[in-house]
Amino acid sequence: MKQIKFNVCVLGVLAMTVNTMAHGGASWGYSGETGPENWGKLDPGYVACETGKNQSPIDLANFTEADLAPIAFAYKPGSTEILNNGYTVQINYAAGSSITVDGQVFELKQFHFHAPSENTINGKHFPLESQLVHADKDGNLAVVSVMFEMGRNNAMLSPLWMKMPDKAGDSNALPKAYDVSAMLPSDRDYYRYDGSLTTPPCSEGVLWFVFKQPAIASKPQIDRFTKVMGHPNNRPVQPLNEREVLK
Repeated sequence: MKQIKFNVCVLGVLAMTVNTMAHGGASWGYSGETGPENWGKLDPGYVACETGKNQSPIDLANFTEADLAPIAFAYKPGSTEILNNGYTVQINYAAGSSITVDGQVFELKQFHFHAPSENTINGKHFPLESQLVHADKDGNLAVVSVMFEMGRNNAMLSPLWMKMPDKAGDSNALPKAYDVSAMLPSDRDYYRYDGSLTTPPCSEGVLWFVFKQPAIASKPQIDRFTKVMGHPNNRPVQPLNEREVLK
């Protein structure tokens, strides 16, 4: 994979902890004139949203068999605040947690949620997706994706959901440092593909790791998130083009 280096501005947009306008980009959204179909026209810096060939999310299908090395997770409790930035609900992570893939170390920066899922598997949307965002020392990005099926209550989501801010721009302290490793499925097999940010500026060169095994969340938990967002916050799936989805 050809990797690219991300500057501080792009990483800031990815983290989405401040308004897009703070980075000199146009305001965007998930519907209407500022919706995903128009992102590439809103700002010259968003051109990849329209012209990029390796965009995310995708429908993961027509897999290519590959000998994928296990992802080495080195997570520890590291988040103390949950925020609603109007685009998603996000939990920023303190330094010290990472994944290692093919000898490359990526530090966990934050994780956030989308409903319904952005990526699909064999054409199937999931009611909720969590994306764990990592960066290496040069700014190259890797996202670990966890899909959620609807089922029983997820005890690992409960402490986050209890503190989820209802209004955009608000944040709440968590009662104790949260360990996101408890949210991961027990089976760590994954799909892998080369993609992009799923929000403007849609920059490419992002490694995606999507767990095959979904986690579980209850209907009230999923409904709680969708009510707080007030709108679906998923970008539609993008053309695969010449890429392969490895499994």
